[in-house]
Amino acid sequence: MIEFLPFHLKDKLYEIKFDSNNIVSKIVSYFVLSEQEKQTISSLIKNEFFDEFYSIFSDNVTDEEWNKTKDQIRKKFNDELLDIDKLTKS
Repeated sequence: MIEFLPFHLKDKLYEIKFDSNNIVSKIVSYFVLSEQEKQTISSLIKNEFFDEFYSIFSDNVTDEEWNKTKDQIRKKFNDELLDIDKLTKS
């Protein structure tokens, strides 16, 4: 399913979860997706009523801001997750 998403949308997603029938059940992005992006994704997954969009950060960022900072954001996010994981295993 996600192979049908254009790169500019896939790039903004952190995770896509599927139910037992292999149907998209939840989409998590780094930042809040625009309504147009949500509509595009819903259309591409062939579920116009899909409404399970979540974001890690609550900020709205422009495409320009995202493209400038995405590598730093991903690295920081992954580093912090790894730090949390190390703390819980100690």
